[in-house]
Amino acid sequence: MVGAVARGLSNAEIAAELFLPEATVKAHLAHIVTKLDANRTQVAIVGHDAGLDTGG
Repeated sequence: MVGAVARGLSNAEIAAELFLPEATVKAHLAHIVTKLDANRTQVAIVGHDAGLDTGG
């Protein structure tokens, strides 16, 4: 999911890609943001730096 954020996908696009409800994506991303003590942009940077933005 972090890779999808790093690729710049919206919650709706991530939900469609992973066949999940958008509410589930929002909940997972909220947990990720909380655990990393970051915002969505910082999560995207972490994903990019880790090479997670190349998937599809």
